Parts: sequence; structure tokens; C-alpha cells
Amino acid sequence: MLTLSEVTKAYGEKTLFEEASLQVNRTDRVGVVGPNGAGKSTLFSLILGEETPDGGKIIFDRRATVGYLPQESEPAGEETVLELAVAITPEMAQLQQKLKAWGDNPGDHAADYNTVHARFEELGGYQLEPRAKQILAGLGFREKDFNRLAREMSGGWVMRVRLARLLLQSPDLLMLDEPTNHLDLSALLWFQDYLRYYPGAILLISHDREFLNRIVDSIVELRQGRFLRYKGNYEDYLRQREAQVTQQEAAYKNQQREISHLMEFVDRFRAKNTKATQAQSKLKQIERMEKIEAPESDTPKLQFTFPQPARSGLKVIALEQVDFAYGQVPVYRGLQFEAGRGQRIVLVGPNGAGKSTLLKLLAGVLIPQAGQRVLGHNVKEGYYSQYRVDMLHLERTVLEEGLDTPQRITEQSVRTVLGTFGFRGDDVFKSVSVLSGGEKSRLALVKLLLDPPNLLLMDEPTTHLDMDGVEALINALRQFEGTILFISHDVFFIRALASMVLHVNAGQATWYKGDYQYYLDKTMATSEREALTATGFEPEKPKSGDEDAATCAKEERRQLVARQNARAKQRREQLQIVKRLEQQISDLEKQQATLTAELQAPETYQNPARIKDINTELSTIHDQLPALMAEWESAATKLAEVESLPV
Repeated sequence: MLTLSEVTKAYGEKTLFEEASLQVNRTDRVGVVGPNGAGKSTLFSLILGEETPDGGKIIFDRRATVGYLPQESEPAGEETVLELAVAITPEMAQLQQKLKAWGDNPGDHAADYNTVHARFEELGGYQLEPRAKQILAGLGFREKDFNRLAREMSGGWVMRVRLARLLLQSPDLLMLDEPTNHLDLSALLWFQDYLRYYPGAILLISHDREFLNRIVDSIVELRQGRFLRYKGNYEDYLRQREAQVTQQEAAYKNQQREISHLMEFVDRFRAKNTKATQAQSKLKQIERMEKIEAPESDTPKLQFTFPQPARSGLKVIALEQVDFAYGQVPVYRGLQFEAGRGQRIVLVGPNGAGKSTLLKLLAGVLIPQAGQRVLGHNVKEGYYSQYRVDMLHLERTVLEEGLDTPQRITEQSVRTVLGTFGFRGDDVFKSVSVLSGGEKSRLALVKLLLDPPNLLLMDEPTTHLDMDGVEALINALRQFEGTILFISHDVFFIRALASMVLHVNAGQATWYKGDYQYYLDKTMATSEREALTATGFEPEKPKSGDEDAATCAKEERRQLVARQNARAKQRREQLQIVKRLEQQISDLEKQQATLTAELQAPETYQNPARIKDINTELSTIHDQLPALMAEWESAATKLAEVESLPV
């Protein structure tokens, strides 16, 4: 259906793609990954015809239709939500506008009205509405929203309408750029299930690992100017890529070692008349080799260290007998809550259960109708919402906002952190007022991290971050010495950070005093992501406040010791394997060097039988070393992974 054949694209001296090829068939589900700047957005622009390749061809099946959802889109006009969803073609949109303008009384336009009405009906306009309503409902719209003007809704909800319209079009190739950014968890799960049965091909850019794992059947990585395709989902890709890089590095090192040995012979004997022919032969041997490229090292992970907050007391925050309602709709009655220093708590539960409300009560953004919020000694709270931009000054530049912090931080440090979250080069001189919603959210997050409170309250912090940004945020928060409460539908992020789980539903908060895997085990959940929105499980046995705090502290210590012991054992075992392989490689290389030196000695050639034995032994070593090197690379990688595991 879609073929990119030997496509080349460059901007100035930077070449993104060089004779790169890709084939997308009618039922393919392809995830596109690569570091920032690798060309993911450019690839989409080339396919859509918005940009032209410098070389090569992009060929579509003549009958194929293409639909595209960008990360951000233009504001809505005067259409209602339903009208915008049903306007699947420009012609359909024009017909709708005319019918809406004439209403039930076309007057002098009666003849035109009949023609327009007939054409609208011929295109299936009235049949589209029931399907559109089903899709809109799946994406979180209520029936009373269908006739609202779309422009009255936030940008995120307008994006959902445009996504609904795209799904209604059902193009042969569905191109999606970070489609989950504007979806809450319930809508995401519905969308995920919808795509699993989508009849066409899907080309998808996403930072959500779990989403990629559920949807795609292959991954295309943009690397070294090529499109490298891996079969399977994102986890399959990671395993295959690790194995491929390990093999390539071992082969590269082995070839470089062989070239070095050949050059030693050449340098030693090229000036001797008796050996000049052999030296020249070895040079030609080097020239004939198909050179193996050194594996491109991963883009260096962006790291930064932010100032640690002042130490708080043991009891950080509490809600005591809190009642809260929106109008006449109660959310909490007599709610009791307490968080201690250093805890990392993820809030889970069904959509609309009150997770964000609880976070806002803890942040002081919402005031309870009864009960009280109590901050502990020396506690400074910071609240991050994906919609919060109040902490930003629209008239400033991005860099000025980053530098506006009480902490003593150099401009270079601020630029590094800004770069981590997508503000690179001249982007730091953009006015905050022209940033997209996602960029403003990321900038608000940067400001929190540059002047961190010791109580951090975060609502969907990974939205609008790519995979590098998510990992940078995780690394930063792992260093954080304060208390974290957060809501997220990113299972990778939750697993990396959460030490406790609080399940919220129907005004009740149920504690699970362990990490996310502990929560899954206790609830016997069948899916990591679906467990985030589960309505409820058998609660753990309630305890008194003091007993609960003591049990919590004891459980956390037990988990910490268990993790430390497990990691120490893993490290010892893996280190033994690495050392054993290193010794074997060293012994073989010494033996190889000895044999090579003997082979290069003129007196050796007086004994043809010995020459034959040496060559046989060298051939055996030559076969053994690559396998040992590959085994060592894999073991060393596993050792590094074990040593980097959080405790």
C-alpha cells in the first residue's frame, strides 16, 4: 500500500535519511521510534506530501486513503461536537454548513435545499451520526456534549473530536502522532481496544510503551539514516535491538582486531624483500574485507541533578474527616488520609472516582466543606496539573521562566534541563505565550524540578513527554528525597517510581502497602493497565493509625532489604560470569598473539608442518573469540543493568 524506496532527506549538513526504504502493507501496525531529532515527524511529513525527499520515491497504492492525527491541531470553528465529528470530507462539511444555515425553513433556497439534502443523504450523512455518537461516547463525551459548540471545549477535547472524525473516516492508512496525549485512562483503554480491530494499516508515533505493546506488530527504528524494522511489539524490539547491537559490536571488535594483526605483519615485513609479496597480499586482504560499521551508541541519556528540597517532618500531610462535594454531588465524606516522608504513592481507580479531586484537596487547590488539611513540619507542597499554566508568565521567554527560581542555578544547567524536556537551541527564546498546551505543561514541570518542593503532587506528569523525557523525569524523581503523590496511566512510569498504591473509588481510599506489582498480586489483576481503572478489590485488613504507620514502615524496610539482597546476589552471580568470560578471552588472545608472533618469525617457515599446526590453531581461536565476545558483551550489559536497578 505504501512504499518508501531509497529515500534521502537532509537539512543543510544534517542527513536524516540516506537511501532508506520502508514497506507498509494493508494490515500492518507499525510503531515508529527513535531519539529526538531522528526524523519521526519528518517521516510523516514526507508520507503526507508536506515535504519532498531529496532522493528516492514514495509510492502509494492509487486507491489508498490516508488519515492523519497530529499532536496539535487548529481550533474548531462554529460546528457542534457532532457536526465536527461527522464532517469526514470537505464536501460533507460544506453540505452540513448549508443545511445548518437553512434550518427547517430554506425559504428561497428550497430547490438548492432539496439537492443538498439529497446529496447529504447519498453520502450517508444520517447513517454516520449513530456511529459518530458511539465513537464520541467511547472517547469520553456525554450525550449532552454532542450539540455543544466544539470551540467552547478545551484543546484536548477538540483533539478527541478530530480523532473521532478520523476513526469515522476509517482510512486505509491511519497515521497517529502521540494520540494518547489528550486521553484519560478510560478513553485510552477504549481507543486501544478499537485499534486492535481496526481494518486498515496503522503508522504510530507514541511514547507510551504499554500502548505500543498492545497495538503494533512491528517497530521501525530511525537510526543511522535508515529505517530498521523489528518484528513484534515494543518489548520484542528492545530485546532484538540489544541482541543485534551486542552481535554487531562483537563482530566489529573482532574484525578490528584481525585488521590490527594483519597490519602488524605488514608494518614489520613490508620493507623486507623476502616478505614484501606476503605483506602486499595481506593489505589486499584488508581491502577486500566487507567492513563492519561500529554500532552507533545510544543517544546519551539526558541526565540532570536538581536541588534537593529541605527535609520535612515524618508526617508530611493529612486529611482529617474531610467532606467534599461538587454542588449536590458528594465525592468524599469523612475521608482520612496520611502520607509520610519519602513515600511515593500512586493513586489508581476508575475514571471519575475522585483521584484528581483528592490530589487537589492535598494541594490546597480545593477547600473541603468539612474537616481539615494538615501539613507537617517544614512541608512545602508543589502541585503539577497537566492543565496548569498559572505558574507561567506569558510575556517571558522560555529561558527567562527557567531562570526564575530561588535556587542558584547556572544558565547552562537550566538549558540542560530545558533541553531534556524538548526546548533546544533557539526554542529557549520563544515567548511562553506562543507555546502549545503541551509545551506549557512541560515548562511548568521544568519549573517544579528546578525549585522542587518536598511534597510533590503530580497529575499525569508524563503527558507530552517522549520516551527520553519520561526516562529523564524518572531518573530525576528517583533522586528526589521528598514525598511524591501522583496519578498516571503510564505503567512503565508507575513501576519505576511507586512504592505504595492507593485505590480510590466511591469515596473510599484503600491502601496497598507495596509497589505496583504488590498491588497486582494482591488484587489478582489480569492486566497491568486495566488494574489502574478497576472499581475495587477485597481491601487489606484495616489497622489503627499507629499500627498502620508502623506496618507501613516495616513493610517498606522489608522490601528495601529484600531488593538490596536480591540485587547483591544478582550482581555477584553476573560478575562471576563476566570475570570467567574475560579470563577465557584473555587466555585465547594471549595464545593468539603467541601463535601470530611464531608465524611471523622467519625461522618458522623452515618447518612446513609447524606452519600448518599454527594456522589450524589460529583458525580455531578465530572461530571461538567472536562467540565468547558476544557472550561477554551480553553478560556485561546484564551486569550494568543489575547495578543500575533502583533499590
